[in-house]
Order: sequence, then C-alpha cells, then structure tokens
Amino acid sequence: MARFDIADVRRYYDRHTRGFITRGQGGGQGAIHRAVWGPGIAGRADAFHFVEERIADLLATRDTGDLTARRGSSRGDPPLHVIDLGCGVGGSLVYLAGRLPIRGTGITLSGVQARLAAQRIRERGLSDRVACLEGDYTHLPDSMAPADLAFAIESFVHGPSPERFFAECARLVRPGGWLVICDDFRRPTDDPRAARHLDRFCRGWRVNTLLDAEALRASARSVGFVHEATTDLTPWLELRRPRDRALAVLVALAGWLPLARARMAHVMGGTALQTCLVRGWIGYDLVRFRRKG
Repeated sequence: MARFDIADVRRYYDRHTRGFITRGQGGGQGAIHRAVWGPGIAGRADAFHFVEERIADLLATRDTGDLTARRGSSRGDPPLHVIDLGCGVGGSLVYLAGRLPIRGTGITLSGVQARLAAQRIRERGLSDRVACLEGDYTHLPDSMAPADLAFAIESFVHGPSPERFFAECARLVRPGGWLVICDDFRRPTDDPRAARHLDRFCRGWRVNTLLDAEALRASARSVGFVHEATTDLTPWLELRRPRDRALAVLVALAGWLPLARARMAHVMGGTALQTCLVRGWIGYDLVRFRRKG
C-alpha cells in the first residue's frame, strides 16, 4: 500500500513549487529536477537540460523502425507526440519543443504547477504544440492521443503503484515507441544505517515507489516493454555542495524539534537523499525502454 495518496503528493507540490522555482538554481528555466554535469556540459544551464538532451537525441534520430510502419509514417506525417508524465511547470516539454518540431502533452497532479506551465507555454509561443494538464498519470483519460515517446523525470517515485504506472504506459505508448524514466533507485546494501535515511527521504519527499533495477525491469517487462539501456548519472550529480552542507547542519541542529520537523520535512528529505547518494544506497539512473509490437 502506498504511504502517500494522490492528495498528499498534490499538496506537497502545491505548497513547495513556487519555492523550488524562486530558490532553485534551475527555476528560471522551469527545471525543478537535478543538474547533471555529464560529458560535454559547458555550464549550469546545460547541466539542467542534460536529461532532456538525451531525450532529444533519441527523438532526433527518428529511428522509429516498427513505429514508422505502425504510424503509416512518411516524411510529411505529423510530428512525434511526446508525453511528460509528471511535467512540473512544463520546463522539459518547452525545452524539447524549442529544439524539435514535436507535439507535447504534460500531466501534473498539482494545480499550481499546471497554471505555471500554461503561463510558460504561452510566453514561449508554444500553445499550438504543447499543453500541460492537471491529472494523475496512473489514471489517464481515454481521449489522450498515443505517445511516440513518454518520459518521467523525478516523478516515477511518487506514484502509488509501479504496476499501474507501467500498465498506463503500455496503453499510452505506441508499439515501437519509447518510455524513458530518470529517477532514484535502490542499490543493494547491508549497512544498517541505510534504513533510517531511506525512510527520512521517502517521508520528506513523498516517495512511494523506490525500486531496485531488477524490480523496475520486471514491472516494465510484464506489460511488454523491453529494457534498452540504463545510464548511472550519480557520478555527475552535485553532491556535498556548500549549500547542502549548510542545510545538513541546520537539520542536525533543529530537526529534533517537532515544529521544525513539520516545516522542514522536505529539507530533511533532501539531506537524507544526499547521504543515500553519497553512500551508494540510492543511485540516480536514466533508464530507457521500448514497447514491443
């Protein structure tokens, strides 16, 4: 059973999204996920778009294979349809639509995020190609158009049921299409200290689904997705920054107070995640699947 229901996750993002945007280093670009300083990254803006660039590379190949045949595709066909499952304020779709002639649809639980996303899309002049909807990615409307590629960046962990997530993706993604997930996943450990930090991370960030690699692949495989690649992005994250060290000290000093625990739960969760990443109890992976015909 999920620890946090849909309403809990919605309240979390309704409450904190504006703070993520105003105080987060990627907020100006609509990025409320982590910066990845991978190969070829020249600056912070590039680091916040590292994952989107991997998705753009995949789309740009138009290596559609069976997908092309099943869509009856030719060079004159409509653009590929890309769906962001947990779209935040629309930053990823806006970026991709600026890079490629795609059509994009985003889904977010948060009404606050949906309104900010709509504003971002209008300001970028993309309303004819991109839309972000308020809704639950485990209960998508039947009217939603099939996806040539669906992705979830730091949203998979919030879902109450990985089985339901993959079942919806199997219904949504065309045969031959892609599913890309970038998120935190468990690593094997016998360290008795891990459980406390993992629990604090899950409570602070409203995490329901923290799978290991094999469980993730098994869930995807059960509904017809083939695992194509996994890239461990953990070595390219910014860990133990001065800001993170300062927050860890604040948590250590004030985190035992009941009022502080209530108001700083998301900060405590982030500090616990940092510890888990540094100690190898969690890894940050970019995983690509393809749906069988």
